[in-house]
Amino acid sequence: MAIRHQVIEQPPDAVWAVLEDPELYAHWVVGTSASWPLDTRWPQVDAALAYRVDLGPWTLEGRTVVRRVEPPRWLELEVDSGRLGTARIAIEVRPWGGQALVLVDEHPLRGPGGALHAAPLDLLIQLRHRSMLPRLARTVERVAAAAPGSTSRATAGDRATSGRA
Repeated sequence: MAIRHQVIEQPPDAVWAVLEDPELYAHWVVGTSASWPLDTRWPQVDAALAYRVDLGPWTLEGRTVVRRVEPPRWLELEVDSGRLGTARIAIEVRPWGGQALVLVDEHPLRGPGGALHAAPLDLLIQLRHRSMLPRLARTVERVAAAAPGSTSRATAGDRATSGRA
């Protein structure tokens, strides 16, 4: 089971402000170099964003679709990585005193990852989450610091570095 958690020293609403911004996705999701909305409905059910992964001279693009959303507590995504298959990523944001406890649960759904899902793959996902959750925490902290009193918008610098393909 690939479940990890992290306490983020901001309230749940600050975490949600980052999760609901499709252009910030690339800041906290390990491996992505850019992200952008495919429609204006993010994070409503069936809304999608695109992302880019740069691997040396190669560029891969994928898309992520919202499958379940209950603001500001649940966001479940289906990540489509083309030939690599799809994965379900469930993010739960719980109040933890004045902070947020974020739980991430990821499982392959279709394609090679789904067919080969076993303990070694869960270990790789765990390692990825070990980097992703601190990145999410740093992004939440940065966005919250840039907009005291309001954590609902990313800074211009954050948006500029998320870049579109």
